[in-house]
Amino acid sequence: MSRSAEFYGGSDRNAYLHRAWMRRGVPDHAFDGRPNIAIANTASDLTPCNAHLDEVAQSVKNGIYEAGGIPYNLPMVSLGETTVRTTAMLWRNMAAMAAEELLRANPVDGVVLLGGCDKTIPALLMAAASVGIPAIVVPGGPMLNGSFRGRPLGCGTGVWKLSEEVRAGGLSDAEFRSTESSMIRSRGHCNTMGTASTMAFMAEALGMSLPGVAGTPAPDSRLLELSHASGRRIVELVGQETTPADIMTEGAFHNAIVALAAIGGSTNAVVHLLAIAGRLGVELSLDDFDRIGDGVPLLVNLQPAGEYLMEDLFRAGGFLAVLNEVRHLLNPSTVTVSGRRLVDELPVEAVWDRDVIRTAQEPLQPDAGIVVLRGNLAPSGAIIKPAAASAQLLRHRGPAVVFDSVEDMRARIDDPDLVVDENSVLVLRGCGPRGYPGMPEVANMPLPRRLLEKGVRDMVRICDGRMSGTAYGTVVLHVAPEAAAGGPLALVQDGDLIEMDVEARGLTLLVPEEELRRRTPPTQLKAAYASPKRGWEQLYIDHVQQADTGADLDFLTGATGPAVMRDSH
Repeated sequence: MSRSAEFYGGSDRNAYLHRAWMRRGVPDHAFDGRPNIAIANTASDLTPCNAHLDEVAQSVKNGIYEAGGIPYNLPMVSLGETTVRTTAMLWRNMAAMAAEELLRANPVDGVVLLGGCDKTIPALLMAAASVGIPAIVVPGGPMLNGSFRGRPLGCGTGVWKLSEEVRAGGLSDAEFRSTESSMIRSRGHCNTMGTASTMAFMAEALGMSLPGVAGTPAPDSRLLELSHASGRRIVELVGQETTPADIMTEGAFHNAIVALAAIGGSTNAVVHLLAIAGRLGVELSLDDFDRIGDGVPLLVNLQPAGEYLMEDLFRAGGFLAVLNEVRHLLNPSTVTVSGRRLVDELPVEAVWDRDVIRTAQEPLQPDAGIVVLRGNLAPSGAIIKPAAASAQLLRHRGPAVVFDSVEDMRARIDDPDLVVDENSVLVLRGCGPRGYPGMPEVANMPLPRRLLEKGVRDMVRICDGRMSGTAYGTVVLHVAPEAAAGGPLALVQDGDLIEMDVEARGLTLLVPEEELRRRTPPTQLKAAYASPKRGWEQLYIDHVQQADTGADLDFLTGATGPAVMRDSH
């Protein structure tokens, strides 16, 4: 018996209540046992990248009806990366928990997951993994290319570059503001290889989307066509009883990590993939990203690591064409929601622009995997994205310039009395899961104005927070344990020498252990830590795990399954 039939079947009082209140124009055969499908919809006017998902949902709904299912729009918690404070990451786990409970509590047999902006696809995948009903992802797609002064202007990446030019005196405030409409010129999520694009590709690499849908531009009519096909396919998945655990296997995560390197994807994918794996019971560790991604070439010439944008990648052949270039590195046995193996979905000859999609023999960079750094400054690990860093800084030793909070950094970064030069290592702490809370995207700190005026455009930066997938620079992030959890980052002082060697995977604070044992975190650092007294923030701080395991809540890891044992009346 299907889940929905357990609600609607029978002639007792509860079955009557379940059916009668749902009738409102729904035909009688909606309750005869055919698949009831939820459309988990993160559309919201306050999540600008997802604002168009109601239109996508209608195409999904049409496909479900055509395949003999009954669709239901199910609004979900929606998180807009650019708008919410303190950070959307604070609520990723809440969105996942709400989605999980709503999917389990309602009479649905399968679900189509509609996401776009950074945290929505990860949260929905975490929820689907924990509930265990058939699921399929439809990403909302990137916006159209922007341009400024005849050159590509990428979402996010352009903000970081242009804002630094304003601070350096090379661009006026008026010119800066004039770029807003040319940067954001259509519906859709960021058009760089930011976290939204990355997580759409990760969903497809995991097998949870119909092959070819990820990266389809939001205004492109083909997105609606693929949304319709996804609606049809979820009905078939319900009939086949195919669950997320059948798709997102250990081999699927292997493929996602290979893909992450080949596309030059966002570092945020690390915490999201770890969290999704934790819901499934798949053994995935931080070191797997380094081990599997090591030696994978960067093939996609997209901002922030390259020069093009998502519309160009779609035009050049898309994600499947990229995967075909690293076919030999993929796990060949994994299947997708299409019912076919991922490797069988890859086009053999389908690259139409070799400047956008490079060959494995002539890549943009020969080794693009996320690197895991360890040492006495990051005992549980930290990560760096070499593809977005400056090659000359990947081995560096310099004195620390320490900031105890984002507010402290912003107040002092341009202070003419700040003791800093291009060899300094900027350290920002108190920005981890517990300290901020929620790991904001602040690790790519702005550089001191006087160094910008000298032409400096990159420095080594270290933080226990995150950075936007659209960002670039030699940034060490996700330092674990974070300062607020007792990590050594809390003990760094101005002038301490820090040594980073990416090739050797080392991150070392060159201070004797005896001296570190004598130190205590400064009062101003502890005063800046989050100290909620109630609500979600309090629950989050009490139970959030560290970045090296995905920053999920400790009581949300694992899966409960779809069963609801007790009735409501």
